[in-house]
Amino acid sequence: MKVFKFGGASVKDATAVKNAGQILSLFKKQKIVVVVSAMGKTTNALEKVVKAYMSQSDDIKSLLEEVKTFHFDIIDELGFAENHPLRGDVENSFVEIDWVIEDEPAKNYGFYYDQIVSQGELISTKIVSAYLNEQKIANSWLDIRDVLVTDNTYREGKVDWDLTTRLTKTKIPALLEKNNIVVTKGFIASTSENFTTTLGREGSDYTAAILSFCLDAEEMIVWKDVSGVMSADPKQSDDAMKLDQISYHDAIELTYYGATVIHPKTIKPLENKNIPLRVCSFKAPSEKGTSIGNYKATKPLVPCFIYKFDQILFSISSKDFSFIAEDNMSMIFGIFATHKIKINLMQNSAVSFSVCVDNDPYKIPALLEALKKEFRVLYNENLKLITIRHYYPSTIDQLTKGKKVLLEQRSRQTAQVVLQEN
Repeated sequence: MKVFKFGGASVKDATAVKNAGQILSLFKKQKIVVVVSAMGKTTNALEKVVKAYMSQSDDIKSLLEEVKTFHFDIIDELGFAENHPLRGDVENSFVEIDWVIEDEPAKNYGFYYDQIVSQGELISTKIVSAYLNEQKIANSWLDIRDVLVTDNTYREGKVDWDLTTRLTKTKIPALLEKNNIVVTKGFIASTSENFTTTLGREGSDYTAAILSFCLDAEEMIVWKDVSGVMSADPKQSDDAMKLDQISYHDAIELTYYGATVIHPKTIKPLENKNIPLRVCSFKAPSEKGTSIGNYKATKPLVPCFIYKFDQILFSISSKDFSFIAEDNMSMIFGIFATHKIKINLMQNSAVSFSVCVDNDPYKIPALLEALKKEFRVLYNENLKLITIRHYYPSTIDQLTKGKKVLLEQRSRQTAQVVLQEN
């Protein structure tokens, strides 16, 4: 049994859905669990709906109508009849959003985010499953919320592994006995109280890894619009090249530092059961792509670059200019943990502690307020963080030439630089 994951770009329009169907037609005789993301930029569009709702903006209805029109245009292009049940199923998803937004917000942003944005995956999988069945690619549609359970940490749900494993092993094999293909959704889950949660932005990869782990999958394949994992974002580097194989360790390091081709939490569940992961191109499904597994080394062993933009660098010191010792460090980490902010880079001196993080407008203001109650805080915004795995000193020199370096850190294999460009 294998687990496939199709991202938003691979189902972004009717043509892409048809292409996904052609790929799956090659595997009709195999047992496949297919994890599908929201279509195209639907998540971004629904995030705008959430923001409009939270601010009670007048354009919320028009924003939602854009999302609805986008999906029904795809349904039309795929040739579904006017009386096809799919149309009613998709309409019901938008009714659920209407129910959420009909009253003024009474809970926090994260809760409403998960209830609204999750509909993108629900709609996407309904369309893909229905299309496959129309093409005689028999499949069963599964609501992932019936098997994937998290706590109530909205936007970053923590998986209940024991319950999720038990439910997955009970429900999915039974569906695979009925049809060789099961279509389900990525990114979303549910709490024990049946509220919808999400696993973090781009979390569909993680969903596929969770199912692979629970089902002891033979292999997990991620279908993307690139030939495999690249040594850098081709949009940022003309020298980017495809990596043929990556060790689990390197993959974990690269995703932790921000490589976006795979979700950061994806690799560890696979490594724990030695399940190989392949990143393949849905444009050229016959090509091998990049293999991630239990390798001793990444090949070719070249510098790999991860770029993170819109960074903010904090310099934190005690108000009485005493040392940043263990008690202060404990308090600082506690504040970051309370506000659920991941640290991308940190460095301390005797009297200050520097931290580079994503400049999240929904988290940073509250974090800054909390820090200022206990510490003296200075910060720089609009920065770029570059992480280089398997670096050469000359590589860093080239990257930093003509730029203002605010912070630099090197270990044996990894270097990080915070830049303020001229």
